[in-house]
Amino acid sequence: MKTKLFLASLLLCGSAFAGELEDAHALFAKKDYAQAQKIYTKLANAGNPEAQQALGQMVWYGEAGQVDEAKARELFKKAAAKGNKVAAASLDVMDQRVKRRAEIDYWIKGYDGEDLKSGEFRCVAPRIPAMSKINTDIDRIGNAVTAWQECYNKFVTNLNAAMPLTKRIPADIAKLMNKDETEQSTAYLTQLQSNLTEEAKVSSKLVLADFAAWRAATEAYVAEHNAMVKGLQEAKKRGE
Repeated sequence: MKTKLFLASLLLCGSAFAGELEDAHALFAKKDYAQAQKIYTKLANAGNPEAQQALGQMVWYGEAGQVDEAKARELFKKAAAKGNKVAAASLDVMDQRVKRRAEIDYWIKGYDGEDLKSGEFRCVAPRIPAMSKINTDIDRIGNAVTAWQECYNKFVTNLNAAMPLTKRIPADIAKLMNKDETEQSTAYLTQLQSNLTEEAKVSSKLVLADFAAWRAATEAYVAEHNAMVKGLQEAKKRGE
């Protein structure tokens, strides 16, 4: 009889753990992380591998407060030792984070967007003089500005297609980032995106302003020159 009662007690305990685990999962899904953490911690301390794995994830991604990789690794090891495959995979990801640290940091503070303004998208601003007096020079400047405009339009189209810059992070690197790193990367790339856009706008305004000034001065010179030539021709006809 005692043996049967003992077995029944174990079954009831397992059932209670299962119910609490479901409650914790439900709370986590609702983003009630504080309450979910309490239950996960209780069950993890009691040796439940699924709770250990879940709590490890919370600690790792900062949903339980500050990110604590050391504590997360400890929890994953305990769960993995009991056959939890998710915890074992998480340990592998943590090892990959160490191996690929430089690649993670690159997308947090190293990427500069140079690939978006190089090659066919590298639009060198044409050198525009204050004024042109001969037709060959006028044609040369006009063609140079047209070529720059075409390049600039391609650059802008490509830049817009690349936004948001966070989507340029390789998927295998993005999955290695924890919550803090993802937030840092997002903030960094958002600012870089703003800088690239503003830089393009300023560059365009400068070129177009120089071109407008050149055209006005050149057209004024051409008009004055034509008027002078016409005056000389009319004077010649009058025999002056």
